Amino acid sequence: MGIIEQIQAAKLTGKGGADFPVHIKWQGVMNAHSKYPDKPVYVICNATEGEPGIEKDKFILQNYPEKMLAGMKIAMETLGAVMGYIYLNPVYYKKFGAKLKKLIGKTPIEFFVEHGGYICGEETTLLETIESKRSEPRLKPPFPTERGLFSCPTLVNNVETFYHIAAIAGDNYRQTRFYFVGGDVKNSGVYELPVNLSIGKILEETKNLPSFEFFIQAGGGAAGEILTSNELNAPLKGAGSIIVYNLKNTKPLPLLKKWVEFFYKSNCGKCAPCREGFFRLRQLLNSRPLNIALLRALVQTMKDASFCPLGRSIFSLVVGLLEKIGLNNKR
Repeated sequence: MGIIEQIQAAKLTGKGGADFPVHIKWQGVMNAHSKYPDKPVYVICNATEGEPGIEKDKFILQNYPEKMLAGMKIAMETLGAVMGYIYLNPVYYKKFGAKLKKLIGKTPIEFFVEHGGYICGEETTLLETIESKRSEPRLKPPFPTERGLFSCPTLVNNVETFYHIAAIAGDNYRQTRFYFVGGDVKNSGVYELPVNLSIGKILEETKNLPSFEFFIQAGGGAAGEILTSNELNAPLKGAGSIIVYNLKNTKPLPLLKKWVEFFYKSNCGKCAPCREGFFRLRQLLNSRPLNIALLRALVQTMKDASFCPLGRSIFSLVVGLLEKIGLNNKR
């Protein structure tokens, strides 16, 4: 059984947040390489990790860099790649760059120290940035597997995905993934646990299930879904994070302002719904009285019309806070 078939049998999905089946991406690159044999193939490890408070990739780079690189090398060999790139954010490059260089040795893998910010977690924006263009997402299709870096077949996976690839190739994959648990908890950190655990079970296993009233942000530190303590039976998706908030001590409006400010500073400016939407959201959240109907209408428009997930992701946060927690001028 070849590695792509092994990945398919393992049912591995990408751990960068989209949960896309990994074997489909790899096969897509293989097909494109057969279709365009004169074009080189590239493999990119995305270590941007720009989601606030999430440290899964950092944990792997610190503790298992050789496994991440092993997975990347397997991809390069399987797909016939001429070059690999590790797209690191500057903080991680400073911490782990020297060690990674030693482990890379003579393998044709280069660093690209990220300067495009959070938006480069989106793979086509990452490609534009490496090509020295504006850090903006591309229209898909065509997908990077066929026309990626320099219009060549390109595989983009994140740090954790390559870690699991190495385990699959070595017959050591045990259907696990990494989770980050943070916020108002006693044991904040990164944990490797089974992929099918419910959110509640993850909190129990890590001894982080609160005894107080709480709500969580599930999936990401900025783009996650708002869930109450009664909604913990679902499996955790997205970027694999759980941020716990003490319901009594958390003021929803300042929290929402913090998220909006992050997205406002992180958006690339490509499309008006996202660019102008976050600008208007900042104004709206500072107005009194707060116009809830206008707030809902604005985030609905952003969800429907934004070019990429950054502008669309604010919808679930706002609606989640409004409907499940409450958002008013007293808090």
